[in-house]
Amino acid sequence: MVSTTPATRAPATADPGPLRPPWSARALIAAGLLVAAVAVTWLTFWWIGLSPASLAAGLDDTARLLRRMWPPDLPRAGDVAWMIVETLLIAVAGTGLAALASVPLAFVAARTHKGPRWLRPPARAVVVLTRAVPTLAFAILFVRIFGLGPLAGALAVAVHSVGMIAKLLTDAVEETDPVPAEAARACGAGEVQVAVSTVLPRVFPALAGIVLYRLDINIRASAVLGVVGAGGIGVALQTALGSLNYHRAAGIICVIVVLVLLLELLSVAVRRTVLRPGVRRPTVRRRTASRTGRRDAGAAGRTAGDTTGTAALPAGRAPHDVGWDRGRVLRVAGAVATGVVFLVSLWSLDPDPGRLSGAWPNLRAVLTGMWPPAFSGDLLMAVLESLLMALGAAAVGAACGLVLALLTAVNTTPWRPLSAVVRVLLVVVRGIPDLVYALLFVAALGLGPYAGFLALWISSTALAAKFFADSLEQLDPLPHEALTSVGARRWQAFAAGIWPQFVPSFTGNGLFVADLALRESVVLGIAGAGGVGYLMQESIATLRYDTTAAIVIAIAVVVYAIETLARIARRHLL
Repeated sequence: MVSTTPATRAPATADPGPLRPPWSARALIAAGLLVAAVAVTWLTFWWIGLSPASLAAGLDDTARLLRRMWPPDLPRAGDVAWMIVETLLIAVAGTGLAALASVPLAFVAARTHKGPRWLRPPARAVVVLTRAVPTLAFAILFVRIFGLGPLAGALAVAVHSVGMIAKLLTDAVEETDPVPAEAARACGAGEVQVAVSTVLPRVFPALAGIVLYRLDINIRASAVLGVVGAGGIGVALQTALGSLNYHRAAGIICVIVVLVLLLELLSVAVRRTVLRPGVRRPTVRRRTASRTGRRDAGAAGRTAGDTTGTAALPAGRAPHDVGWDRGRVLRVAGAVATGVVFLVSLWSLDPDPGRLSGAWPNLRAVLTGMWPPAFSGDLLMAVLESLLMALGAAAVGAACGLVLALLTAVNTTPWRPLSAVVRVLLVVVRGIPDLVYALLFVAALGLGPYAGFLALWISSTALAAKFFADSLEQLDPLPHEALTSVGARRWQAFAAGIWPQFVPSFTGNGLFVADLALRESVVLGIAGAGGVGYLMQESIATLRYDTTAAIVIAIAVVVYAIETLARIARRHLL
């Protein structure tokens, strides 16, 4: 909690910032969300017919399937290597295309954009729509337009990634210092010149971090795009499951898990290497300014729009840092290597002009067939099924994740070795894509929302445990230590010293898990695990594009509504 002593109290003229509701109101909001979660969970159990007996029978069927899959049959090394390379190239190509499209889109969507105002609403609509519809849903559409292969997968990854990259980059653009941009406009620069010369250099570190994080996500998504024929290692997995070759399917799943885990470690290392210099340089600049007496001059130059002194340097650069030092050489070499890899990934998609021109009739047929959208009772029931399946699984997953988080966090675990074991287990569980769980449960239990609920339950539990453990470890330890020092028992110290601090984070992270589960429920339906995804795949296969359009609109509206609700709740609780 923030101290209110006279030494830290803000002056009366200071901006108090956004007002938070009193604790009693926040407690009522949290209690209301808890009651809603319990009600949705009960309704979900009733909808899919889940009971202790059916759950035990389902887990027994799944155990028999896993025994049939043992031992795993790994494909040949050459085949595995090519499937992995194709999966990585799809992710790189899609992420690169999304980054190129997101930069102008983010500048147009930002509130600080001084260009034509009428462009902002369409840009924001594109950001929302592309973020709401899952990658696999776009993959089904692009497979119908461009045919089977990695081209459809890369385009699906690109379109969906635009929503996230452009959204986060828009926030970064709006948070930049407006003084340099205003100075450039005062000198007669156009909006494009202002964006390229004053804003883009300042948000480039944020853009690099966003793209690297999105690449990590896209690699996971690309691993299962082959289920709908969009290339990558997922093609081999779908072939093995379709032919009931469970030993080979187990081997491919092992390859996917190892690939995702290794790439997650590599992604963390790359992000630290790329972003660490940008974090440390401001300290160096401040020390240099204080030693040479340039701090006031640099501030005056920035205020006046001076472009010849310290203000002309990129954020975090000092005058003595200019030159081709080792760090700059490595960064330039990394940028060149990234460009080469991106071009190679584009070439691997086989963008044959004849193939692209032949896709225009399919694209025209899809677009013209989408209007007017055909809403129906079956569509609304399928959307309701996806909603219940996702929210119910997220609620149960949050409860299970809380238990695992208490065993994992260093300030709540009863035994440190147990914490390490649980952490490793959660990393492995998170490394398996949700669609793989859905395919296994569909093979063991049959089609329907039961399989989808179990798949979302597992993934939501692992994700919630990760978020909750991180939040617990970031809490103020003083209340817990004070209670422990006066003889309070472990559960008493937790209830009075940790839980009151943790409630806002628990609620906010739980809502975020529900948001992700809702998006994934559409993907699982494509594999036959209930919900609206199966209806979408069927509408495209039967060329009923008006139904496809209605499904896309319904998905976007529901996802955006849940996202808005989660944002409002977090704003009032955190």
